[in-house]
Amino acid sequence: MHSKHTMHTMHTNRRTFLRSATSSFALPFLASAGFSPFTRFARGAAAAPPKRLIFLGTGFGVTAKAWHPDITDTGYDYTLPESLKPLAKRKKDFTIFQNLEHKHSRDGHAGSTFWLTGADRFAVPGRSFHNTISVDQVAAAQLGQETRYSSFNLNGGQLAGHGPGSISWNRQGKPIPGLAHPVALYHKLFSANEVPLEQRQQLLRREHSALDCVLSDMRSLKTGLSKTDTEKIDEYADAVRDIEVRLNKEEKWLHIPAKKPTRPVKEPAPSLEGVPEVAVMYDLMVAAMQVDACRVFTYRLPGDSFCTSIGSSFSAHNLSHYAGAEKTGDSIKRDQAHAKLLADLIDKLENTRKIDGSSLLDHTTIVFGSNLRTKHSLDNCPTLVAGRGAGFVHGRHLVMKDEKTPLCNLWLSALKGSEIETEQFGDSTGVIDELFRA
Repeated sequence: MHSKHTMHTMHTNRRTFLRSATSSFALPFLASAGFSPFTRFARGAAAAPPKRLIFLGTGFGVTAKAWHPDITDTGYDYTLPESLKPLAKRKKDFTIFQNLEHKHSRDGHAGSTFWLTGADRFAVPGRSFHNTISVDQVAAAQLGQETRYSSFNLNGGQLAGHGPGSISWNRQGKPIPGLAHPVALYHKLFSANEVPLEQRQQLLRREHSALDCVLSDMRSLKTGLSKTDTEKIDEYADAVRDIEVRLNKEEKWLHIPAKKPTRPVKEPAPSLEGVPEVAVMYDLMVAAMQVDACRVFTYRLPGDSFCTSIGSSFSAHNLSHYAGAEKTGDSIKRDQAHAKLLADLIDKLENTRKIDGSSLLDHTTIVFGSNLRTKHSLDNCPTLVAGRGAGFVHGRHLVMKDEKTPLCNLWLSALKGSEIETEQFGDSTGVIDELFRA
């Protein structure tokens, strides 16, 4: 189950200027340009469509007894549990897992923090917190080279008290700020640019100049510093270099005109919260993929506002500690609302066709889950994977033989199946071979 598997087939909210000027264009989605530099070509054949990855994180877990199928009911003919009934029409397009977990997870209040990294927060002596790069950013480093945006990191419900941050972490193990609302994503993708090209170029040159000064000052500061302070300076320098890389990419795209999706996209209402907010965010993801503006997405799904939108009087935290008929009923209702939204997203990806006749779903992998099962339990992480982008064989309930199979094995499988060049991720021990065979 954990042997190596060889596949044959292969940002920060800066100034208003940058939001409106360098963030409003999208790469034209042309059949001749739909490739990644890591895609393998057959002689004389057209470029293979690019792979795409979506990670949807529900930080407070699920209604465990109603979300997981019976652990003895495995394979293709399993009975879909109550919480997932809205996905019935798409049962052949996804797989549900059991017995996946992060062995280093020790914090029952960190349902989003380590989900996509699998890191040990105490790995560095003397520090109470440590994280590593998330799986989406490993993918973005390769899949994002041909798109305007390397990744979109979305943070749902921030306007309704969900809290700051995203579920995505950079190569220094630092959190990547998330766009807080569909309005922010819409403006990134489709807002008209009203800043003259020459002015945009001038402002980017100023940004580069400022970064050069910062790097120079940091080199001077390192003289005579302690080891700890030197490490802090080096860490900061890495962050500055990441900004420089992003600036270089923005400069590359200054001359590329925007391409609108086939169906016009309206600006979302700022008042959207909960279920309507998620629905519009999913629509914008599909639109971004249609014009190939981005291929990697993370979405920290809204919590409290989502519960309110389904008519619950309980917070997301309280529902995760469900006790009594009313809380349990609301918790299942929340899970079913997420399942319905996910089914609609799968429908939209399947119905969005490319020039070669394939669908976006054929080239996309969608993960829904959390490293928190329920309450403070960190075992048997709720995990559902859909889409055909990674070559997974779907329609099954897979129970891992090892009750503590690393969740990072799934992350490695998704990376390798999406043609990302890597042999290890986190504490992975290998890919999940069952995913690639019927």
